Amino acid sequence: MENKTISRRLRLLSQLMELHEVNPFKIKSIANAAFTVDKLPYAAAGKTFEELEKIYGIGKSVAAKIVELMQTGTMVELEEILAKTPPGIVEMMGIKGIGAKKVAIIWHDLGIETIGELYYACNENRLIEAKGFGLKTQDEIRKVIEFKMASNGKFLYAQVVAEANALMDMLKNIFQNALIEFAGEYRRTCEIITELKVVLGTRDQEISFQTLLDSDFMKDVKVAGECISGKTENGLSICIYCVEKRYFFKTLFMETGNDEHVKLVLERAPEFPDQPESEDIIYLKAAMDYIKPELREGDLFIEKAIKHELPVLISYHDLKGTLHNHSTWSDGVNTVEEMAVYCRDELKLEYLGMCDHSKSAFYAKGLSIERVLQQQEEIDHLNKKLDGFYVFKGIESDILNDGSLDYPDEILKKFDFIVASVHSNLKMSEEKATERIIKAVENPHTTILGHPTGRLLLSRNGYSINYKKVIDACAANNVIIEINANPLRLDLDWRWHQYALDKGVWLSINPDAHRKEGFLDMHYGTLVARKGGLYKERCLNALSLPEIKKVFELKKQGKKW
Repeated sequence: MENKTISRRLRLLSQLMELHEVNPFKIKSIANAAFTVDKLPYAAAGKTFEELEKIYGIGKSVAAKIVELMQTGTMVELEEILAKTPPGIVEMMGIKGIGAKKVAIIWHDLGIETIGELYYACNENRLIEAKGFGLKTQDEIRKVIEFKMASNGKFLYAQVVAEANALMDMLKNIFQNALIEFAGEYRRTCEIITELKVVLGTRDQEISFQTLLDSDFMKDVKVAGECISGKTENGLSICIYCVEKRYFFKTLFMETGNDEHVKLVLERAPEFPDQPESEDIIYLKAAMDYIKPELREGDLFIEKAIKHELPVLISYHDLKGTLHNHSTWSDGVNTVEEMAVYCRDELKLEYLGMCDHSKSAFYAKGLSIERVLQQQEEIDHLNKKLDGFYVFKGIESDILNDGSLDYPDEILKKFDFIVASVHSNLKMSEEKATERIIKAVENPHTTILGHPTGRLLLSRNGYSINYKKVIDACAANNVIIEINANPLRLDLDWRWHQYALDKGVWLSINPDAHRKEGFLDMHYGTLVARKGGLYKERCLNALSLPEIKKVFELKKQGKKW
């Protein structure tokens, strides 16, 4: 066992001891020993217990731990303290910029147990509220986590957009007369991107191919047939198909849809055109309507295309307002008025739904009953003051362990609408989690089910639920399901949008914004909504102000709209 390995294990032990507030003298002793072992000019593994204890900075107690580590591969004391520490907390210990004391605050004061939750908290601006943290520290932590996520070769769609646009601009500048388009996961607007595919159709394939090989925007360049692949500096995989112009649309089709979708279309097009002039022709030959790129996942929309029943997908410009947002009343950055004015003047929206955290969300300055009433007074004042805009009184009410909401009925009825969400106890069995959510959905005050699984993409799996039972309950109780537009969530998963729509459930594209810039996440929410086949006629916040006021009014009366 190398010195660095021994040193790292001792350092981890000292950090965990500090986290659990063990005797500070013992912590210092082990930390000093870790430093000493790391700097030894010879291998500690070759020394006996007697030799180790005589080394200055190690001593008898730590020498015994080193011998135990070398003989068994671990230390009992380390295993015992690891058993008391969530794996995500141990992982946080490796983040540059935060020591054990800060991790303890993150864990105990903020209730955060995974790196994914920590990243989400950074994006919500929640860390700066904690003791010992500031904006600079929060930004540094966020950047380190982003780098860690990228090092796994997987990226959130939103993380890739800027780099993808820069790549496209560069290619169009170099190949000015070529046909160039994205394909693959990015063109299908998948929530997770593992490879950025581009199809380039050129009149001189050989010269274009060599130009790409001579460029320096990729490293680890490889060639396989007509594909040149490599990685960007931050680890994003890129594959560029360089083909003759006459094969551009054929290649674009083949490389856009997933394997199952392409196979199903080809089976219906025995006379597949070798040099199609557009992708439309390929679908025409398969006797079906043109299927937009984002819908090319398996067989989900094949039958609808055959029957000419494809939906007119919702667009960002169809959205008339924004629901589920947070202000300085809880863990947001901007005031209600600042958010309202931004929505009215910059985004040209008609309404804003404020949904600050409820009282159980202590980590996010959840609103006590008294503060709820104070905020509602402020909103009443704003609605008299704002011209041509309306602010709805909402709340993001925590779904408690037993499925109840965390205010009494006399308070719940004072809100215009209620988003019910799970934020705690995420480790229930599927049966228990499903029962919990269904009980919340059956509460007559619940208007919208927020981020149904609580997932954080690339960071934390959502809690297991029986999707069909939850969606069926929403249909039976006239409850809308949120598509949380935060790029880390995008929850409800697009794979369940069609089931929900088929059951008569409405969806709502909610940004869960904690600052003005967070409203822009509705772009990503719209993309994933399109991927699930959502159309504006069944999107709650595509309704005009008079229409949505009527919906909220009917819901409060227990009537279907």
